[in-house]
Amino acid sequence: MNTLETIAARRSIRKFKSAPVPNDVIRTILTAAIQAPSAHNRQPWRFVVIQGEKVPEMVQVMRQGIANMKARGMDIGSSEFTADIMEGAPVTIFVYNPHGKDPWDQHDIDQNFQNLVNIQSIGAAIQNMCLAAQDLGLGSLWIADVFEAYVELRNWMGAEGQMVAAISFGYSDESPAPRPRMPVDKVTRWT
Repeated sequence: MNTLETIAARRSIRKFKSAPVPNDVIRTILTAAIQAPSAHNRQPWRFVVIQGEKVPEMVQVMRQGIANMKARGMDIGSSEFTADIMEGAPVTIFVYNPHGKDPWDQHDIDQNFQNLVNIQSIGAAIQNMCLAAQDLGLGSLWIADVFEAYVELRNWMGAEGQMVAAISFGYSDESPAPRPRMPVDKVTRWT
Protein backbone atom coordinates (compact mmCIF):
# COMPACT_ATOMS: atom_id res chain seq x y z
CA MET A 1 0.00 0.00 0.00
CA ASN A 2 1.30 3.50 -0.67
CA THR A 3 1.09 6.20 1.99
CA LEU A 4 -2.01 7.93 0.63
CA GLU A 5 -3.84 4.60 0.26
CA THR A 6 -2.91 3.69 3.86
CA ILE A 7 -4.21 7.04 5.12
CA ALA A 8 -7.47 6.62 3.18
CA ALA A 9 -7.94 3.00 4.35
CA ARG A 10 -7.29 3.61 8.06
CA ARG A 11 -10.35 3.34 10.31
CA SER A 12 -10.99 3.52 14.04
CA ILE A 13 -11.60 -0.11 14.96
CA ARG A 14 -13.77 -1.00 17.94
CA LYS A 15 -14.03 -4.78 17.48
CA PHE A 16 -10.93 -6.95 17.45
CA LYS A 17 -10.32 -10.65 16.96
CA SER A 18 -8.85 -12.41 19.98
CA ALA A 19 -5.69 -13.50 18.11
CA PRO A 20 -2.55 -12.15 19.81
CA VAL A 21 -0.34 -9.67 18.01
CA PRO A 22 3.27 -10.94 17.73
CA ASN A 23 5.87 -8.90 19.60
CA ASP A 24 7.87 -8.27 16.42
CA VAL A 25 4.77 -6.62 14.88
CA ILE A 26 4.35 -4.45 18.00
CA ARG A 27 8.04 -3.55 17.78
CA THR A 28 7.56 -2.53 14.12
CA ILE A 29 4.67 -0.26 15.14
CA LEU A 30 6.77 1.30 17.91
CA THR A 31 9.65 1.79 15.48
CA ALA A 32 7.27 3.70 13.20
CA ALA A 33 6.26 5.82 16.21
CA ILE A 34 9.78 6.89 17.08
CA GLN A 35 10.44 7.92 13.48
CA ALA A 36 7.95 10.78 13.85
CA PRO A 37 9.29 14.33 13.74
CA SER A 38 9.78 16.05 17.07
CA ALA A 39 10.69 19.62 17.94
CA HIS A 40 14.41 19.95 18.66
CA ASN A 41 14.57 16.14 18.31
CA ARG A 42 13.38 15.87 21.93
CA GLN A 43 11.50 12.65 21.17
CA PRO A 44 9.02 13.37 23.99
CA TRP A 45 7.37 9.97 24.00
CA ARG A 46 7.50 6.91 26.19
CA PHE A 47 5.39 3.80 25.68
CA VAL A 48 3.88 1.17 27.97
CA VAL A 49 2.69 -1.98 26.17
CA ILE A 50 -0.16 -3.89 27.84
CA GLN A 51 -0.98 -7.33 26.44
CA GLY A 52 -1.90 -10.87 27.42
CA GLU A 53 -2.80 -11.48 31.04
CA LYS A 54 -2.30 -7.79 31.91
CA VAL A 55 -5.25 -6.68 29.73
CA PRO A 56 -8.01 -7.70 32.20
CA GLU A 57 -6.07 -6.06 35.04
CA MET A 58 -5.72 -2.82 33.02
CA VAL A 59 -9.45 -2.83 32.25
CA GLN A 60 -10.31 -3.40 35.90
CA VAL A 61 -8.12 -0.43 36.90
CA MET A 62 -9.76 1.71 34.22
CA ARG A 63 -13.25 0.72 35.34
CA GLN A 64 -12.37 1.59 38.94
CA GLY A 65 -11.19 5.03 37.81
CA ILE A 66 -14.41 5.53 35.87
CA ALA A 67 -16.44 4.47 38.94
CA ASN A 68 -14.47 6.95 41.06
CA MET A 69 -15.32 9.79 38.65
CA LYS A 70 -18.97 8.76 38.57
CA ALA A 71 -19.09 8.74 42.38
CA ARG A 72 -17.83 12.36 42.35
CA GLY A 73 -20.64 13.29 39.95
CA MET A 74 -18.27 13.92 37.04
CA ASP A 75 -19.03 13.32 33.37
CA ILE A 76 -17.52 10.03 32.19
CA GLY A 77 -18.45 10.45 28.53
CA SER A 78 -18.05 7.26 26.52
CA SER A 79 -15.34 5.83 28.76
CA GLU A 80 -17.36 2.75 29.80
CA PHE A 81 -17.80 1.78 26.15
CA THR A 82 -14.08 2.43 25.58
CA ALA A 83 -13.19 0.11 28.48
CA ASP A 84 -15.22 -2.62 26.76
CA ILE A 85 -13.30 -2.03 23.52
CA MET A 86 -9.95 -2.12 25.32
CA GLU A 87 -10.97 -5.37 26.98
CA GLY A 88 -11.41 -6.94 23.55
CA ALA A 89 -8.13 -5.64 22.11
CA PRO A 90 -5.09 -7.92 22.35
CA VAL A 91 -2.72 -4.95 22.79
CA THR A 92 -3.04 -1.45 24.20
CA ILE A 93 -0.10 0.94 24.17
CA PHE A 94 -0.12 3.93 26.49
CA VAL A 95 1.82 7.00 25.39
CA TYR A 96 3.46 9.33 27.91
CA ASN A 97 5.18 12.68 27.69
CA PRO A 98 8.12 12.32 30.12
CA HIS A 99 8.54 16.12 30.20
CA GLY A 100 4.86 16.84 30.83
CA LYS A 101 3.05 17.64 34.02
CA ASP A 102 -0.29 16.30 35.13
CA PRO A 103 -3.20 18.42 33.83
CA TRP A 104 -4.06 19.74 37.30
CA ASP A 105 -0.49 20.87 38.09
CA GLN A 106 0.46 24.53 37.80
CA HIS A 107 2.03 25.42 34.43
CA ASP A 108 3.78 28.65 33.55
CA ILE A 109 3.64 30.13 30.03
CA ASP A 110 6.92 28.53 28.90
CA GLN A 111 5.79 25.13 30.20
CA ASN A 112 2.47 25.52 28.38
CA PHE A 113 4.22 26.25 25.07
CA GLN A 114 6.74 23.43 25.54
CA ASN A 115 3.93 21.02 26.42
CA LEU A 116 2.01 22.06 23.29
CA VAL A 117 5.07 21.38 21.13
CA ASN A 118 5.63 18.00 22.81
CA ILE A 119 1.99 17.00 22.35
CA GLN A 120 2.23 17.86 18.64
CA SER A 121 5.25 15.55 18.35
CA ILE A 122 3.46 12.80 20.26
CA GLY A 123 0.43 13.17 17.99
CA ALA A 124 2.68 12.56 14.98
CA ALA A 125 4.09 9.45 16.70
CA ILE A 126 0.58 8.14 17.42
CA GLN A 127 -0.54 8.73 13.84
CA ASN A 128 2.56 6.86 12.62
CA MET A 129 1.54 3.95 14.86
CA CYS A 130 -2.00 3.87 13.48
CA LEU A 131 -0.77 4.02 9.87
CA ALA A 132 1.88 1.34 10.48
CA ALA A 133 -0.78 -0.89 12.02
CA GLN A 134 -3.01 -0.39 8.97
CA ASP A 135 -0.13 -1.22 6.66
CA LEU A 136 0.62 -4.38 8.69
CA GLY A 137 -2.99 -5.61 8.49
CA LEU A 138 -4.00 -4.54 12.00
CA GLY A 139 -6.76 -2.30 13.23
CA SER A 140 -6.22 0.47 15.76
CA LEU A 141 -8.17 2.82 17.98
CA TRP A 142 -6.64 6.07 19.25
CA ILE A 143 -8.13 6.54 22.73
CA ALA A 144 -8.50 9.70 24.82
CA ASP A 145 -11.09 8.25 27.22
CA VAL A 146 -8.28 7.00 29.47
CA PHE A 147 -8.37 10.42 31.14
CA GLU A 148 -11.42 9.28 33.09
CA ALA A 149 -9.04 6.91 34.92
CA TYR A 150 -5.86 8.99 34.58
CA VAL A 151 -4.53 8.65 38.13
CA GLU A 152 -5.53 5.02 38.56
CA LEU A 153 -3.95 3.91 35.28
CA ARG A 154 -0.78 5.94 35.71
CA ASN A 155 -0.27 4.63 39.23
CA TRP A 156 -0.98 1.04 38.15
CA MET A 157 1.60 1.27 35.35
CA GLY A 158 4.12 3.15 37.48
CA ALA A 159 4.73 5.47 34.55
CA GLU A 160 6.47 8.81 34.86
CA GLY A 161 5.26 11.98 33.19
CA GLN A 162 2.02 13.03 31.59
CA MET A 163 -0.29 10.37 30.17
CA VAL A 164 -1.31 11.57 26.69
CA ALA A 165 -3.32 8.74 25.12
CA ALA A 166 -3.68 5.03 24.56
CA ILE A 167 -3.96 3.10 21.32
CA SER A 168 -5.53 -0.33 21.12
CA PHE A 169 -4.38 -2.73 18.40
CA GLY A 170 -5.45 -6.07 17.04
CA TYR A 171 -6.72 -7.87 13.99
CA SER A 172 -9.93 -6.13 12.99
CA ASP A 173 -13.23 -7.95 13.43
CA GLU A 174 -15.19 -5.25 11.60
CA SER A 175 -14.95 -3.19 8.42
CA PRO A 176 -16.45 0.22 9.14
CA ALA A 177 -17.22 2.59 6.30
CA PRO A 178 -15.30 5.86 6.12
CA ARG A 179 -16.57 8.56 8.43
CA PRO A 180 -17.79 11.76 6.78
CA ARG A 181 -15.19 14.49 6.37
CA MET A 182 -15.72 18.16 5.64
CA PRO A 183 -14.49 19.21 2.19
CA VAL A 184 -11.01 20.72 2.02
CA ASP A 185 -12.40 24.06 0.87
CA LYS A 186 -14.65 24.27 3.92
CA VAL A 187 -11.74 23.91 6.36
CA THR A 188 -9.11 25.89 4.41
CA ARG A 189 -8.54 29.59 3.83
CA TRP A 190 -6.13 30.46 1.01
CA THR A 191 -4.28 33.78 1.24
